Amino acid sequence: MNLTSINLAFAGYLLACILYCICAIFKIKKISVVATIILSIGLILHTLCLINRWQIAGHFPVVGLYESMLFLGWALVFVYLALKKLYKLKYLEIPVTLLAALALGYISILDKSIKPLMPALKSNWITIHVISYFIGYAGVAISFFISIAYLWKVKSASADSLTQLDTVSYRMVSFAFPFLTIGLTTGAVWAKVAWGSYWSWDPKETWALISWCIYAAYLHLRLLKNWRGTRAAYLNIIGFLCVLFTFFGVNFLMKGLHSYL
Repeated sequence: MNLTSINLAFAGYLLACILYCICAIFKIKKISVVATIILSIGLILHTLCLINRWQIAGHFPVVGLYESMLFLGWALVFVYLALKKLYKLKYLEIPVTLLAALALGYISILDKSIKPLMPALKSNWITIHVISYFIGYAGVAISFFISIAYLWKVKSASADSLTQLDTVSYRMVSFAFPFLTIGLTTGAVWAKVAWGSYWSWDPKETWALISWCIYAAYLHLRLLKNWRGTRAAYLNIIGFLCVLFTFFGVNFLMKGLHSYL
């Protein structure tokens, strides 16, 4: 695997984060443009690294913590850049680039070796299942940052500014929810093929369902009960904390059929 590409991607994300910070402090728009260009180059290098890993490993690179974090960092930057203008996400430049840099910095200390796949992982379902989930995770992560910003500014910002944050947070969940649904559904089909049952109440399956239910409740309450503002933000944050536990906590604290993922 070409570690030069991933190191350069890490450097690009970190440099972009620093430049966005400078721009935020000194209000120099040209620096923001340069930072976005560097961030985009970092994403290209990150993509090349994923392709290279895929070629060497012979499977889509989402098996094990190293590959999962590698792809999750990519998904976060990709979704952010793809939706930046559409959803007016410019103010999230710093947390997104910082989180992407931290993800790549963290994997530098992880085991990078490529191990033979277990029989259950030798399936084409892994690609659509994991890609769907990780794009969904990237979307709800961005929505989480927006909800944090909302709660931070709730006592100081104007009503229009808070409404905009609340609306964009909702739109990001609306974007992510179909991907979470596809991930959950294809996971059930994959489980049937691999283990003979659509649902085994495995810890990761259970927490993935809990996360999905929270976001389904968020959208339901938003659309039918007009939940907005602070309580919607808190529910959104709870949903993302469940996602984090599904992704990290289950792997470290619980044993199950997904322990090797």
